[in-house]
Amino acid sequence: MKALALLDRNRRKASRTGEALPAPHARGREAEDLAVTDLEAQGFRLLWRNVRIGALEVDIVAKKDDLVVIVEVRARGTGALEGPLASISRTKRRALLAASRGLWRGRLAKMPDVARVRIDVAAVTYDAAGTPTLTWVRGALTEDDA
Repeated sequence: MKALALLDRNRRKASRTGEALPAPHARGREAEDLAVTDLEAQGFRLLWRNVRIGALEVDIVAKKDDLVVIVEVRARGTGALEGPLASISRTKRRALLAASRGLWRGRLAKMPDVARVRIDVAAVTYDAAGTPTLTWVRGALTEDDA
């Protein structure tokens, strides 16, 4: 929890002061940007980025018609021990499901034109040259994954 708070504080400070984020955070931000660009190309409208639901955080929330997608973005480079999809632990899956429930109760249920919510994963891998490849997993998590 303390590490999350410190990361949050560092991100806010960097955005306020214009300082560069540390390399892993910059790569994560780049991966999120890539996912947002892909969503917008599919006709989605970005609602929120890095939205907090209590102690939980959701990377991207976007909407198209009556569908809202909650997106977890995972990025890994060539030296990673596990790929971006393998990095989503059972604890992370439970946290994502809890965050989606909280987002529904707190914000989405109040939006009359929202009928469906889907949890996706955007997996970004970087090759040795630093070129990203985006793999999209639609409906990656359901209540059965809890």
